[in-house]
Amino acid sequence: MALHPLNLHRKLLQLQATLSTHSFAAVQSSFYPPSFRSRRLFSFAARRLYPPRCLSTSLPYVNEEEKFSSKETGTKCNFIHPSAVVHPDAILGQGVSIGPFCTVGPSAKLGNACRLYPGSHVSGNTELGDNCILMMGAVVGDELPGRTLIGCNNIIGHHAVVGIKCQDMKYKAGSECFLQIGDNNELREYTSIHRSSLPNERTIIGDNNLIMGSCHIAHDCKVGNNNIFANNTLLAGHVIVEDFTHTAGATVIHQFCHIGSFSFIGGGSVVSQDVPKYTMVSGERAELRGLNLEGLRRRGFSVMEVKSLRAAYRKIFMPADGNFQSIEDRLTELQKDEKLSQVPAVCFLVQSIRDSFEEERRGICKFRSWAGS
Repeated sequence: MALHPLNLHRKLLQLQATLSTHSFAAVQSSFYPPSFRSRRLFSFAARRLYPPRCLSTSLPYVNEEEKFSSKETGTKCNFIHPSAVVHPDAILGQGVSIGPFCTVGPSAKLGNACRLYPGSHVSGNTELGDNCILMMGAVVGDELPGRTLIGCNNIIGHHAVVGIKCQDMKYKAGSECFLQIGDNNELREYTSIHRSSLPNERTIIGDNNLIMGSCHIAHDCKVGNNNIFANNTLLAGHVIVEDFTHTAGATVIHQFCHIGSFSFIGGGSVVSQDVPKYTMVSGERAELRGLNLEGLRRRGFSVMEVKSLRAAYRKIFMPADGNFQSIEDRLTELQKDEKLSQVPAVCFLVQSIRDSFEEERRGICKFRSWAGS
């Protein structure tokens, strides 16, 4: 009579303790019947030997037909690989999959249908929203006072490091520090995002951002929605990025700079001052190069709005010969224009420039008086 898989496995363990590795392999080969040595039956025996902890579904890479759920509740179960280390105090939602060699700390909270691929880690006071994915080697959270809060439908790429201690000498050990990330963001491989440096500050990432490989977002940065950061974009501390901005590769942004909505930063640029809304900058010391016309077209700005912005840009940055007015005088004159002053986009541009000259701001990038905006 055939042995039950559990009894069979226990007997093999007893044999392994007394036999050498070579002889045990031979006994194992002869002891298992050919039909039982199939992958599917051995997987079944492993499930019985290592019952899933918490609720119970398969790993991210297991076939759909191999999933199993709770018949009593009708809810999806969690699957935790035997080599994963999940603290009993961790809170897991429904349908969570935790792969091999992952760790989940005691203060962690994982939302429904989160997936942790092999070698990913969640530690500290960290909360993941529903349907988040941690790719292989990703690290989220740190054993620090404070909290890391991540919304729903986010992808944390391979070996990305999110929510760890900042690289700021002003940070005092034991101080609370915070990171908040919204929904539907994709943080690609080797990205690093740090918590705030002060208890009353937050590092904030909004919604629907694509942050490509090897980008860095430092402490206390505020990033809005629908931004695209190309590879190796580096944001120093306290940088503010509004919405719908686009950086090309290898962009460096100085601390405390402000990047306006719908702006574009050319590849390899070093940005040391503010970038006004709707504009395009580039250069080793970034200079204004005109309006981000292609970005405006893609974002649905009307022909009338683009024409008005071009006229306003010329009045501000490309005045007629002999006009030596200050920037403030040109902005005031533009606001008196009956037609342009009625266009909301022009008003936003003017206000964006004015704000950059307030106290504790860095002013705007230098501009060239050249035709072609």
